Amino acid sequence: MCAYIRTRIKEFKPARNAVFAILCCFESPKLQNKTFRVLKNCKIRRFTCVCQKKVVTLCPITKVIYFMETIYFAGGCFWGTEHFFQQIKGVVRTETGFANGNEDLPKPTYEEVYTDSTGYAETVKVEFDSEQVSLEFLVRLFFRAIDPLSLNQQGHDIGTRYRTGVYYVSEEQKPVIEAVFAEEQKKYQEKIQVELLPLKNYYPADEYHQKYLDKHPDGYCHLPLELFRWAKEQRMKS
Repeated sequence: MCAYIRTRIKEFKPARNAVFAILCCFESPKLQNKTFRVLKNCKIRRFTCVCQKKVVTLCPITKVIYFMETIYFAGGCFWGTEHFFQQIKGVVRTETGFANGNEDLPKPTYEEVYTDSTGYAETVKVEFDSEQVSLEFLVRLFFRAIDPLSLNQQGHDIGTRYRTGVYYVSEEQKPVIEAVFAEEQKKYQEKIQVELLPLKNYYPADEYHQKYLDKHPDGYCHLPLELFRWAKEQRMKS
């Protein structure tokens, strides 16, 4: 992106729900001369490309512009899964929560989900900059962090709330994820037990469960420490 556009976006102070157009020199012709809409006027401003329905995020502190996408991973206990994806370059934000459960039970508590009667899976919402890391790469990494043959169990954690799955938010994401699933399946004679479904519903967990391993470095995690070290090394190399 040229310095002119960076300056224009940096100086722009949009009102809530304002619509504006920018003349830009993105390498991709699809992103040239498009209209962007402010989703909300917050510390990190977000714009939606009306043409591509992509989210563009401007951080007012770093002045970095992100091309945001979102994907949801259920990988067993969400403490470790979130910490794993936090290490990946291009992942801008993570959040723990509960997904694809009983629609008659909105905003479930951790205690309710723990009963294993709600249908919800412990899930990590991953927002990533698609200019820095691809959805395909994230799904491949996800398979490194799970046992894909284990049904309703990861490590010592057992129950339907610990099932594994990838939940997509747009039809454009589905074939990308399906391709990775097909490659992973070739590695096993048994059928992999990982769900591939559209996101039906999702509710954030309470603050206690957010960035849990950052707050409790010695806390429980079903993932090996070597996996976190590997992820950090990959971030440093890239």
